[in-house]
Amino acid sequence: MRREGVVPGVVYSGGSEAKPFQVGEREIRSILSEGAALFDLELEGSKAVPVVIKEQQHHPVRGSIQHLDLMQVDLTEEIQAEVAIELEGAEGAPGVRGGGVLEHVTREITVEALPADIPDNICVDVSAMEINDTLSLAAVAAPDGVTFVAEEPEEITIVTVSPPRVEEVAPEVEEEAELVGEGEGEAAEGEGGEESGEGEGE
Repeated sequence: MRREGVVPGVVYSGGSEAKPFQVGEREIRSILSEGAALFDLELEGSKAVPVVIKEQQHHPVRGSIQHLDLMQVDLTEEIQAEVAIELEGAEGAPGVRGGGVLEHVTREITVEALPADIPDNICVDVSAMEINDTLSLAAVAAPDGVTFVAEEPEEITIVTVSPPRVEEVAPEVEEEAELVGEGEGEAAEGEGGEESGEGEGE
């Protein structure tokens, strides 16, 4: 199936038997590329149902989708889902313009909300960050109707801006330079000694 561009999958629903399905890889890639957390799945012989992605497996080398696990949801009940965190304004941040290194530490966060309210992503504005600044989840506002699932939001680092990295001279190179300098000094002393000896002889 995979060689023919078809992705196998399973859709789960509370209390009901899991149902296998298959879908064209191009079709599912197109849906996933839109970043939608919730979409409708229509199997042959049944009406469309709202689902979220429970798990997706990718080929370790090619990156192609190998398998999909979907979960049917009730639009009136809150669920938890992983949502991507995207940064906005990174290039214009004073710390970055000053040569600082911006590191995106946490790239996903678990949220809880009604299926229809789960955002496609959480956008974090970092345009004001200076060198040595750290931004935690506690400083990020959750969208309306959405709750971040985190016991200690202040302990979850989203992004940091570190000072510019300074390249250090390798110790081996420094030692070699010292040895060369010492060798030249000894040679100079030896030459001076020979010249004084010759003067005494005369």
